[in-house]
Amino acid sequence: MTKKRNEDNRVDVDAGMPNLTKYEIFSITFAFFGINMAFSLQSSQMSRICQTIGANPNNLGFFFIFPPLMGMIIQPILGQFSDRTWNRFGRRLPYLLFGTPIAALVLIMLPFSGSFGFGYGSLAAMIYAAIAICFMDLFSNVCMQPLRMLVGDMVNNKQKNAAWSWQQVFSNAGAIIATLLPFIFTAFGMSNTAKKGVVPHTVIWAYLVAAAVLLVTGLWTVFNVKEYDPDHYAQYHNIDVAAAKKKVSLWHLVKTAPRSFWEINLVQLFSWFAIMYVWTYTTGTVAKNIWHTTNVSSAGYQAAGNWYGVLTAVYSIAGIVWGLIYAKAKPNSRKKWYIFGLALGGIGLGSMAFITSKAVSVIAMIMFGIANFSINTIPFTLLTSSLNGENEGAYLGLFNIGICIPQIIASLASFLIFPAVGHNQTMMMLIAGISLLIGAIVVPNIHEGVAVKEAAK
Repeated sequence: MTKKRNEDNRVDVDAGMPNLTKYEIFSITFAFFGINMAFSLQSSQMSRICQTIGANPNNLGFFFIFPPLMGMIIQPILGQFSDRTWNRFGRRLPYLLFGTPIAALVLIMLPFSGSFGFGYGSLAAMIYAAIAICFMDLFSNVCMQPLRMLVGDMVNNKQKNAAWSWQQVFSNAGAIIATLLPFIFTAFGMSNTAKKGVVPHTVIWAYLVAAAVLLVTGLWTVFNVKEYDPDHYAQYHNIDVAAAKKKVSLWHLVKTAPRSFWEINLVQLFSWFAIMYVWTYTTGTVAKNIWHTTNVSSAGYQAAGNWYGVLTAVYSIAGIVWGLIYAKAKPNSRKKWYIFGLALGGIGLGSMAFITSKAVSVIAMIMFGIANFSINTIPFTLLTSSLNGENEGAYLGLFNIGICIPQIIASLASFLIFPAVGHNQTMMMLIAGISLLIGAIVVPNIHEGVAVKEAAK
């Protein structure tokens, strides 16, 4: 095996992608900690906030349409533009530098939805919340997408499992801190209730802390990562320098996408359909089954909202532990891990529809945590192993559409499904579990891509 060193003293293996140091992988993935604090507060508290300010549970799907819609619009565009952005600040990092401060600022808009005197259930409150959700998700995506692209750009196939695992470990660690904050603030005496239509201080301060952490971790990555220049990037990915700079339409990329792109997206359809219902209906399910209340102004409902934060932390911890185990997995075993994770998560979510004990709900969410790690890690490993590096950012952006569309479908479908199950939020959790089980059945149809097959030889 031949080796040579580039000017940064990294070792090139067989003139291909270099092995990165642990510090480099840490710096590339660390910003996921702050980004996922934002996304985790969105997933764990958005339903609570919207219902607290007066949103009808039957209309929650309306609010949950905005995050995937923003992601579907911004990520392909950001990917395509950043593929051709080569300047002294880098390729992906300029977008992270621009997006991080704005994302931190707009993150704190949503929890103040009930603080401007709009009135409980008023149209003004609903419009403000919708706008806040749109801005929050728009700029959170501006931060997240360059981070995913950096992994694809700079990490070789041998280290991909480890890098995507680190990414998810940091994401889950951020989720743990973010979702526990309301519970912790309550334990230290901060008020977890407020007058009707106003979001409690425990939730507001959780968002303020998350915004600060997002800013710090994002800037850490910006100032501690050095991207490859165009020549080295082309060399490492075995592509022509001119081809790496040539602009290609998104439609052309869709038509020429590798087979795995479509096969993984079919699994994503069932996976993210399920996750959308977890975000939307877990708080209501926990409140009804364990606290025996549907009154959103009651102390019991707000306690259930805190408990869902704890459950989110639980499944995030489970994801960290599972990620450390998965990091050592062989490339040719990825689909087996994927199937196992989805199946286990399906059983866990389905059981949430019938659980009346806090302790048992923890077990169910540990099972879902393994699925959540699998959904947020393995598809990206499978996809990036099938790409040659020429348009990786654009493909990752397009791939995100396969994450966003299922969420939009789930939100729209909820307007029919929710009334059909008697406006019973617990039954929506059962449907989520069934959806994950279907996804597990579809996984064997995925063709992993040429890069993976070569690495497994």
